[in-house]
Amino acid sequence: MTANTYNLQGNSTKPGDKIYLTTPSSTEESPESYSLDPGRQPSYVYNNTLPRWAAAIRRRIVKRVEWESEVIAAMQESIRTPWLDTYFVYTSSLGTHTFFMTALPCTYFFGYPQYGRGLLFVLSTGVYATSVIKDLICSPRPHAPPVTRLTMGSHHLEYGFPSTHTTNSVSIALFIFTQVYRAYLNASISQTAYIMWICGLVFYAFSIVYGRIYTAMHSFTDCAMGITLGVSLWLAQLYLEKPLENWVLGNGWLGPLAVSLATALIVNQHPQPVDDCPCFEDAIAFMSVNAGALLAQWHGAQYGFGDSYYSVRQPGSAYETWSDVGTWWLYAAIKMVVGILIIFMWRIVAKSVMHLILPPTYRLLAQAFTLPNRRFYTPATDYHSMPPEKGLRPIPSVIDLPAHMEMEMELKVGATGAGRRLHVPRDIKQRGAGAALRREKVAEEVGTVVGGPLEDESIKHYDVDVLTKVIVYSGIAILAAEVVPILFEVLGWGVRA
Repeated sequence: MTANTYNLQGNSTKPGDKIYLTTPSSTEESPESYSLDPGRQPSYVYNNTLPRWAAAIRRRIVKRVEWESEVIAAMQESIRTPWLDTYFVYTSSLGTHTFFMTALPCTYFFGYPQYGRGLLFVLSTGVYATSVIKDLICSPRPHAPPVTRLTMGSHHLEYGFPSTHTTNSVSIALFIFTQVYRAYLNASISQTAYIMWICGLVFYAFSIVYGRIYTAMHSFTDCAMGITLGVSLWLAQLYLEKPLENWVLGNGWLGPLAVSLATALIVNQHPQPVDDCPCFEDAIAFMSVNAGALLAQWHGAQYGFGDSYYSVRQPGSAYETWSDVGTWWLYAAIKMVVGILIIFMWRIVAKSVMHLILPPTYRLLAQAFTLPNRRFYTPATDYHSMPPEKGLRPIPSVIDLPAHMEMEMELKVGATGAGRRLHVPRDIKQRGAGAALRREKVAEEVGTVVGGPLEDESIKHYDVDVLTKVIVYSGIAILAAEVVPILFEVLGWGVRA
């Protein structure tokens, strides 16, 4: 029987193209079973690789996931509808770090840096904490079959425990609630507005958390741990963020030095998973953004570009006439376009430069001493140049989504002689050499593949990508938190609303 995982990322553009199909899987205890899902190799692989305590925790979680997979499958069979599929798949993007990385610059562009710093704290620590636990425990997502997984993006390539979406949504909802509650106590908002905010935040958190179960991307156990982490990180932000900022700002050059060393340490000490899981890349990107924001805050405080520097109000801020309203929104649009373009150009240029100078630098250093290298990452001594980066993948519109969902009915499996016949999409991608070996094993067991052979489309990782991400994403934060706001102040576009 084939697994049911449908990726709604929209790589296929021709009618009739399949969405996504994982390969045959059976019980985890069977040494002959193979699955392309992370965390679904035979259990002895994890027992022999993970620390004893982590393997023990994993065994307990895996038993829960096996039982909960049946419960989730029964739930899906009872309540799934095309409308709910569309809703929960698309609203899941509101709980991703990608969404928040796009939205966070707004807090700096429009004069709310204190909110931006708070959001960054809970999000960066949330993404890092969940990625560490995921790579330590290596627990699979709900088993497909019996569940049908619905996803957009590459989240299905990560481990399941705990849910990053849940952690982010809970911590964000509680952070915003804190600001709303303070505004209500100060009589800045009415009781009606206060109640509406609470209802909206509860609905947002519920949509994200329950959506992870509805789409079978996470088990109840994954989400329960995510809620626990979300509450814990919100409390950490409430009581630790300000003392941490004050220490960094009040200790001269020791502050940025400590931030840089701490970032290098958490990158170096991130656990290495058994499967090729992309959690690590997300974690270092977000922690680098947090480090860049702290460095920008330190620089602003030291050299006169702190929050008090910004005095120019955005044109149209009076908001008294329709002309003011139009002017304010015009400049808001201009600021967003200019700010995002600057960040986008930095990413392109910085990444290209890093890919040009880091490989030969690494190879030179490798002659003097052994460089640290992560599992699944190719060292610079094994390649001569970085491959060109592929273009952005399109995401299907809401109008197209029902057509993608209907394609799941086209997936068929039948006996044909000695082998089984599977529909395998052209855009199936797996990560790392381990996944490639399992693909070969699957191809041997499956037999005939309709639509062509399985192609080796493994995503390769390079050692220089680690430092590249740290530099690029730290720079993004510095641009968004200080450089771009200063530019708006100088041009008279204002930062204060």
